Amino acid sequence: MIIRQVDEKDLNQLITLENKGFTPEEAASKDAFITRIKTIPDTFIIAQENEEIIGYVNGPVISAPFITDDLFEKTISNPETGGYQSILGIVVNPKHHHKGIASMLLREFEKQARNKQRLTVTLTCKEELIPFYEKNGYVNQGVAESQHAGVQWFNMSKEL
Repeated sequence: MIIRQVDEKDLNQLITLENKGFTPEEAASKDAFITRIKTIPDTFIIAQENEEIIGYVNGPVISAPFITDDLFEKTISNPETGGYQSILGIVVNPKHHHKGIASMLLREFEKQARNKQRLTVTLTCKEELIPFYEKNGYVNQGVAESQHAGVQWFNMSKEL
């Protein structure tokens, strides 16, 4: 398995994977992926085995400690250093679950964030995923203000 930065040729596999990891209401659109690939490739990491993308993590650097719903619609370039590294999506192909791939993606994402002097890594997740993130060193900061897809989300963060 290799870990690498996203490439435009990854688009179709990423959309397929996104739709395996999220409901249609939660999933990022094709246009959102195109924008993220072009705008924040430095914070869009792929796990690949042979020619298959088996997982990814992505998100922009933001100026506030928690994710806001507008981030799902608009992506701006990352600052060179500082800020809060957000995660808008982390997905592993279900046939590769329970192999440590999501944790490995988080560690690589955190390493890159540390190298750019980010303050924290921040994300929102559903309640059932809180134990996974806590196991990876994230702290539950409570119910998020997010109304994305009409779901209750929880703010999670990890200081770097």
